[in-house]
Amino acid sequence: MTPESIDPRALRDAFGAFLTGVTVVSTRDCADRPIGFTANSFTSVSLDPPLLLVCLAKTSRNYATMTGAKHFAVNVLSESQKEVSNTFARPVEDRFAAVEWSEGRAGSPILANVAAWFECAMEKMVDAGDHVILMGRIMAFENSGRNGLGYARGGYFTPILASRAVSAAAESNIELGAVLERDGDVLLLGDQTLSLPGCDVKEGSPTEILQDYLEGLTGLKVSIGFLYSVYEDKSEGKQHIVYRAFASEGDPAAGRFLEPKTLTAEQFKTSSTADIIARFALESSIGNFGVYFGDETVGTVRPVAAKVAQP
Repeated sequence: MTPESIDPRALRDAFGAFLTGVTVVSTRDCADRPIGFTANSFTSVSLDPPLLLVCLAKTSRNYATMTGAKHFAVNVLSESQKEVSNTFARPVEDRFAAVEWSEGRAGSPILANVAAWFECAMEKMVDAGDHVILMGRIMAFENSGRNGLGYARGGYFTPILASRAVSAAAESNIELGAVLERDGDVLLLGDQTLSLPGCDVKEGSPTEILQDYLEGLTGLKVSIGFLYSVYEDKSEGKQHIVYRAFASEGDPAAGRFLEPKTLTAEQFKTSSTADIIARFALESSIGNFGVYFGDETVGTVRPVAAKVAQP
């Protein structure tokens, strides 16, 4: 591959493999009105002097305001603030009417209940292709101790959710499973009767065990994504923990990649697998994923993932 042949969409998807936090960058416009937008292109730069940076698309509606601002704030969203992120990612005129906030020392809007916030003076701006890098010198900050909201591969995740689920199931007979996807299709085992790939686990990191199993099974490169279902099958006496996972290109050594929406419940080995695939087909169509908690017949879906719009 040469620089000239790089597909921007494919490159963006590859960048999306990197897990980040989610922030709302805020300032005031020339009329002293608060403005803000969701961004995950944020990083620390230096402790001495205290510097950070965020990146902003030149096509952003906030470009003129941000590049003209003397001060701005970076609000690191907590894991309970998915809706705040969505609010500041949408083209809503008065985004601040939907959230609780206060003024920082320099007047920048500081959101309530965030994991941390930083108020900065604009240090410098660096042109960077179709973006501009805004470097800020930190004037004040606060760390609340809350867990941050995560983002990867086009969706939100809450890191503590998966660890709690695995800990709760630690004393049970656990079977790990995967909705192993590629280009919207899911890997399923069997010919007449279909099932998800899965393996038993006794000790060790569940995600590492599952990744090793899937790569050995398929011969493909596999990355483990987010928790997808946690349920007890009372008839088997097993606790099932199912993750989303992503496969590389190539023909799998075992199983077939099938389009979920073309399958019927009667084709699956268990009703719980049929439910997982049906839910995955629905959630894929709307781009909003969740985690199921319950048993093989009754449970609830906790929404924790949705696509983020560009600022």
